[in-house]
Amino acid sequence: MNNPLPTESKAQNRKRLFEDQSKTAQLWRSSNPLSRIERLIKIRSWIKDNQQAIRDALKNDFGKPETETDLSEIFPVTAEINHSIKHLKKWMSPKSVSTPLPMLGTSSMIYIEPKGRALIISPWNYPFNLTIGPLISALSAGCTAIIKPSEMTPHTSELISRMISELFKPNEVAVILGEVDVSQDLLQLPFDHIFFTGSPAVGKIVMKAAAEHLTSVTLELGGKSPAIVNRDANCKDAAEKLIWGKYVNCGQTCISPDYLLVHESQLETLLVEMKVALQKMYDPDFNGIEQSPDMARIVNDKHFDRLTRTIEDAVAKGAEISFGGTAKPHTRYIEPTILTNVTDQMLVMQKEIFGPILPIVTYNSLEEAIAYVNSKPKPLALYYFGKNSEDTSTVLRETSSGNAVINDCVLHYLHMELPFGGVNNSGIGKAHGYHGFLAFSNEKGVLKQRIGLNNVTLLRPPYGIRARQIIASLIKWF
Repeated sequence: MNNPLPTESKAQNRKRLFEDQSKTAQLWRSSNPLSRIERLIKIRSWIKDNQQAIRDALKNDFGKPETETDLSEIFPVTAEINHSIKHLKKWMSPKSVSTPLPMLGTSSMIYIEPKGRALIISPWNYPFNLTIGPLISALSAGCTAIIKPSEMTPHTSELISRMISELFKPNEVAVILGEVDVSQDLLQLPFDHIFFTGSPAVGKIVMKAAAEHLTSVTLELGGKSPAIVNRDANCKDAAEKLIWGKYVNCGQTCISPDYLLVHESQLETLLVEMKVALQKMYDPDFNGIEQSPDMARIVNDKHFDRLTRTIEDAVAKGAEISFGGTAKPHTRYIEPTILTNVTDQMLVMQKEIFGPILPIVTYNSLEEAIAYVNSKPKPLALYYFGKNSEDTSTVLRETSSGNAVINDCVLHYLHMELPFGGVNNSGIGKAHGYHGFLAFSNEKGVLKQRIGLNNVTLLRPPYGIRARQIIASLIKWF
């Protein structure tokens, strides 16, 4: 373990660790691409050698299928590493910018420098991916990092702690395990950047703490991401993509479709196709979805109880269970559940679900669907299913979301060239690839003037007629 905290003063130990990383961060400011790439390669090699251990940890924490772990926990990280290795030299290179006419005679560049000391607070739902992914961006940018993984997935958090202790010195990268109070204590330190993934409610707490030190933040939050199924959508295609996007990781995904807005003419067909897709993916042998090796479980009893209460509340207020509804407390199994006839008065439509429950709302016109989306806080993702390009453009133009996907869902997370993140309530800042690298970097503008050349000689006091004429021309023409 690279971070055993002495019992006499854990807070002092964390502060000392932070100060040690401050010294390293100063040294790493001038690190070259090769040294940063070497750190990334070490992580990639460790993952390759410990792939089964990663699978076992996720299985122990909430029954995550091994193939799903490979796809959603390991592949995104190795893809991030490979993408960063390929492009890091270019990302780090100073970039020249054009010279506007009033600055004639000067030359300017944008230099990319590390922000310095980073804090990464990661969630439980994708505990490996959403911890190591941001770390790749931090290391690519030349930052040190203190990592606080989730206490709700102890097996994966312990594995991450072991991984980091085997690869890095504590003054470079360190893991600190513990409960919420540990995160609160860490947030008192003046980090140069904080990368937090979690709920909007906790994101506000993180941002408030960061404001005390004017620390920059990346907040990967959540919200109720809608999926619109328009009148011209291919229901079979949409159903298969929605079922996978919703029920991967048992619905415990920040970008899963949180509710469907379905054109009333498509409802019955879509319901049939979704039931077929569920059977095809999770119960092909008709043994029951509970027996499927590909369906994860709810992370703990608290979330299980919250989700079952959500279903009960919806039914009590008039919702209909079109599929599923079964819950088994002893195994924390909740059957994939589809609800129709839902209203905004139900809990299922008021907060992010984060579980295998999919409510459906019908609409009569696309304008009605857009208005409904816009009446809610801006979502992390928006999904649209339809063929008409004008309707697609209308949805993209008239709604705001962190990301949008047309005729699919969730898939954008795996695209390393796209910025990933929310907007307002669903997040601040972007991640992945170059955008993640920039999150942990400072873009420093540098202007170079030639000795003996002074563009503003005539614009210095004492101001005269000539100065006023030049300034008037600048305002008019530039």
